[in-house]
Amino acid sequence: MRKNIVTVAKELNLAPSTVSKVLNNNGKVSQKTRDRVMAYVKEVGYFQDASARILKSKRSYTLGILFSDISLVGLEHPFFSSILQSFKNYVEKEAYEIIFVVSKVGEREMSYLEWCLTKKVDGVLLVSGNLNNPYIKELVASDIPCVSTDFIMPNLTTIISDNQQGIDLSVAYAKSLKRSKIDMIAGPSTSIAFQLRMDRFHEVMNKSKNPYFVIEAKGFGYQSGYDAAIRLLEQATRTPEYVIVGSDDLAFGAIRGFESKGFKVPDDISVIGFDDINFARIYSPALSTIRQDKKAIGEMAALKLIQMIQEKEPKKTEVIKIPVTIIERASTKIKN
Repeated sequence: MRKNIVTVAKELNLAPSTVSKVLNNNGKVSQKTRDRVMAYVKEVGYFQDASARILKSKRSYTLGILFSDISLVGLEHPFFSSILQSFKNYVEKEAYEIIFVVSKVGEREMSYLEWCLTKKVDGVLLVSGNLNNPYIKELVASDIPCVSTDFIMPNLTTIISDNQQGIDLSVAYAKSLKRSKIDMIAGPSTSIAFQLRMDRFHEVMNKSKNPYFVIEAKGFGYQSGYDAAIRLLEQATRTPEYVIVGSDDLAFGAIRGFESKGFKVPDDISVIGFDDINFARIYSPALSTIRQDKKAIGEMAALKLIQMIQEKEPKKTEVIKIPVTIIERASTKIKN
């Protein structure tokens, strides 16, 4: 069987990118590992063919991951961690290694672009962050292939859930429950996904001509959802019957906020979230929500990024929407 960089790496129990660095004579690899790789490829007659291919492609087989977590949850983030895992599984099958992009090495501050050029990454996945960050804008404007699961901006390919579809499903579901007093607790508008959901809610509700209220949470987690629910009850001129919340994490807090004021969920107020993280089904009451296909998002991001790298496609503004589904659980089911 013809050897390739993946099979060589597997037989030596190394990452494909490590083998690539040895054959391309760059990157930080121990001398012991270099000697082992060189001895092996010489033995199997792979060296000349593989080396020529790598030198010709001028690729490092390393992809950068930019995860600037504005929610401060880190890599345990219940939504983005699943996307990352899906992305990682896909690219590793294609002989790529991932490395996290940072803006500081030791005491030295550098831009994301400078870091990527220094590390010679082939492309970058932008997972999350503040879309107003100048370092992010600089990276997207560069020649380095980039895809995102969070930002929408010029010259960027973005793979996101169909947020508008999610809001449409949520509002239609409220009507099926015969609940007309529909309000929203939106996530911070610094996130494009939250902004898209809020914009669509305004659009749909304005068409219905029913009065409604929107509260924008000040943060991303449980406490922010709790506080937003209290503010909604204080500012609305009538008690809501059905509240669409911008994320599951916010919805968990919102439910407890409503309960703290004597309202029962779902008997008095139905609550639906957005994401369908694992905890949603075991929360009390189990959370109705809009399920995002995290696996499909991660895989599509990997496919598009590798395609851009291999085919040397010019950057373009592209938004690929992954369909969502509604999950009905106890937080919206009204007892007879």
